[in-house]
Amino acid sequence: MALYESDHTLFMREMMAQHPEWREDQRQGRAIWWDRKVDLNEQKASLASADPQRPYPYDVNYGSS
Repeated sequence: MALYESDHTLFMREMMAQHPEWREDQRQGRAIWWDRKVDLNEQKASLASADPQRPYPYDVNYGSS
């Protein structure tokens, strides 16, 4: 029994077969957003310096003095 593949998956497979040069662009994009080391000290400092979220951020008058 064949596994189901969505129309989008079939389209992407076809486009990647027609444009093999896109694979390198895909690798570069992944390297920018996903394949990088996380500096835990920098992440901790960033979280510590963030302003606390207001209870209801959409009401401009709520919580202002």
